[in-house]
Amino acid sequence: MSPEIQQLLSVLDNRLGAGGVLAGADVDQRYRDDPDGKLGALPEAVLRPRDTQGVAAALAACNDLGQPLAVQGGRTGLTGAARVQPGEVVLSLERMTSLAVPDRRAASIVAEAGATLQVVQEAADGAGLMFGIDIGARGSATIGGNIATNAGGIRVLRYGMCRAQVLGLEAVLADGSVLTSLKALPKDNSGYDLNQFFIGTEGTLGVVTRAALRLHPKPASEVNAFCALSSLDAAIALLGLLRQKLGPLLSAYEVNFAPLYDFMVASMAMPAPLPAGSPVYVLAEIQGSEPERDGERFAEVLMQGVEDGVIDDVVVSQSPREFRALWDVREDANRVLFSIKGLISVDVSIPLARMGAFLREADIAIHAVDPGADIYVFGHLGDGNLHYQVLTVDPAVAYDIVYRGVAAAGGGVSAEHGIGIDKKKWLHLVRSDAEIATMRRLKAALDPRNILNRGRVFDLNPIAFSR
Repeated sequence: MSPEIQQLLSVLDNRLGAGGVLAGADVDQRYRDDPDGKLGALPEAVLRPRDTQGVAAALAACNDLGQPLAVQGGRTGLTGAARVQPGEVVLSLERMTSLAVPDRRAASIVAEAGATLQVVQEAADGAGLMFGIDIGARGSATIGGNIATNAGGIRVLRYGMCRAQVLGLEAVLADGSVLTSLKALPKDNSGYDLNQFFIGTEGTLGVVTRAALRLHPKPASEVNAFCALSSLDAAIALLGLLRQKLGPLLSAYEVNFAPLYDFMVASMAMPAPLPAGSPVYVLAEIQGSEPERDGERFAEVLMQGVEDGVIDDVVVSQSPREFRALWDVREDANRVLFSIKGLISVDVSIPLARMGAFLREADIAIHAVDPGADIYVFGHLGDGNLHYQVLTVDPAVAYDIVYRGVAAAGGGVSAEHGIGIDKKKWLHLVRSDAEIATMRRLKAALDPRNILNRGRVFDLNPIAFSR
């Protein structure tokens, strides 16, 4: 063990309690795991506090010694933000999993950062409420990680990003200072909203330890429909029709482009809801409060879509089992794509008006370099978020083509996964020099010793701070 780590552990001594520090041979390999398969360094030590005071003690000790650390939650991120770099220790929030009883009157719940998304969803459901965020990694992704990346998921169309679910936060700054704002007030303009420093900033400005989360009324009705369509234009037209006719009833609108669905059907364990062969498939969902009327309204609008020639074929769920089965088809895309070795995955946002041109131009450019490349695209069309995958002999060129195409379309190089380590080289394509300089000034002000998730989002430029 290095002298620096020995000094850190001697400073912390027993301040994190039994099991609060793992060092040397006690450090499990899981702390270097990465869902993309890009293994990080095995840290010499893992700090595992049980509460906010423990986090404050750990950060204060690291700050005093200039010891960099990687903050970890469920380690489900896809841009390397939690991937351990050489010389870093890990601050793991995996033992901070407590959850308060939901407050039905205020429609809120307080959760520690290590609580999983699924646990929060289940607690809300048990109180007759729901949490507005849902993602495929719900069983392992944590609330702290969701907040740090401003996670989105399948129902952003209805409920907004994670930022819209946060009523208050408790967070610890790099020097160990604790900021607590857990009043869960819908309106509070008493000075700066410091919570915003920690939402979507990927643990670079401070560590979220607890959050007061907004909950929503549990829908009395949920119905979804799986549609086959002839084109992206048809999918956008159907989205417009559903929005116009159903308003806030529309809660999700997912898209799957050929040939991904065809590939899925070939290995699907469940019966395919519709035959393969269409250019575009859409999963649309409504959530409402009038079970006797909502499904009928949904069916009427879908029938109008068929009559207008927008929808080629459609199946509508008639029971909770069928509703879940259609969502299982949507989530099966992840199983299929994760099974393809060497596939690069890109999470981007594109204005709907430019999406068709982006897809055409990226396809042409990638196949000009690698005629045999396979491209698979799906995502959350309702909010312009695409997950774009490429299997190619030249991943570096494919990444560059896609991200430059996104920038040209006026999009974002990260829709919901953050920047982390892996995307920071492309951040300048969509953020101005002034914006990135301002990000760096905030980092320098709140973490002057640069210990928190060093090298994530951007690299520090000391010259810029002196200007």
